[in-house]
Amino acid sequence: MNCEEMRRLTHAFLDGELDLVRSIEIETHLESCAGCLLTFQKQQSLRSLVRGNSLYYKAPDSLQHRIRAGLGEARDASAKPEAGAVRTSRLRQTRWSRFPTWTAGAAAFAAVVLSIVFFAPTWFRASHQNLLAEEVVSSHIRSLMPNHLTDVVSSDQHTVKPWFDGRLDFSPSVVDLAQEGFPLAGGRLDYVGGRPVAALVYQRRKHLINVFTWPEGASSSDAGAPVKAPARQGYNVYHWTKTGMVYWAVSDLNSEELKDFARLLRNAT
Repeated sequence: MNCEEMRRLTHAFLDGELDLVRSIEIETHLESCAGCLLTFQKQQSLRSLVRGNSLYYKAPDSLQHRIRAGLGEARDASAKPEAGAVRTSRLRQTRWSRFPTWTAGAAAFAAVVLSIVFFAPTWFRASHQNLLAEEVVSSHIRSLMPNHLTDVVSSDQHTVKPWFDGRLDFSPSVVDLAQEGFPLAGGRLDYVGGRPVAALVYQRRKHLINVFTWPEGASSSDAGAPVKAPARQGYNVYHWTKTGMVYWAVSDLNSEELKDFARLLRNAT
C-alpha cells in the first residue's frame, strides 16, 4: 500500500466497501504514514460535520405565516376576472371536483412502488457484480506480489483439491486443463465478497489466471455461458455460476483466450 493507493481508496474505506485484506493494508499504512493519517482524519471530520445537525437551519414558524399572508395579499390585489372567465373556471372546477384530490398522489406513489419492485433487483445485482469485479481484480493484483500467488504449488489436481480440506467450508472443483494449454499451477486461500474463497491458479504461456470460486447458495441456478465483465486496470474478467458455485476468472490474457479458458473450465467442472 502506497500513498497514491491510499488516497484513491480512502472514501471506499470510510464507507466500509473494501474487503478485509485491503482494509488491514490501509490500517497498517495509516500507522506508519503521518501525511496519509492527517488526510484521513480530515476526511473523517468532514463526514461527521456534514452528517451532523450544525449545518442545518430550521426556519421559524413565523416565516411560514408571513409567506402565507403575503400570498393572500397578492391574490386579493389581483384583478377580478371577467364574468366569462368566472363561468369557465367554475365549469373546470366542477369537472375536476368529481375526482378525489388524492388520486394524482396515489397514482404517483403506485408508479414509484412499481419501479422499485421491477427495477431495484436489477440495480442491486449490477452494483453487487461491479463490487465483486473490483474485489477479484484487486485480489489478482495482490497475488502477483512475491510469495503471494500460491499456498500449495502443484499441477496435480489430486494434490491441490485435498489441500483445501479443513480450510474452507466447501470443497472446490479442481480440474487440470494442461492438454488444452492451460496447466494448473496451484491454489491458495483468498477473501472475496465478505467470505473466504478458493483461488485456483492456471497458466497460459507466461500469463497467470486466477479463478476465484465459492458457493452461491441453494437458490442459485446455472447461469449459462461465462459473462464478460468490463476490463479493469488492464485485466480481463469473466464470471459464471454452475451447480451452485460461483466462478470469477481474472488475467491479463487477451479476452478471447480467457473466454476460451472460462468455457473449458465451466464444461469440465
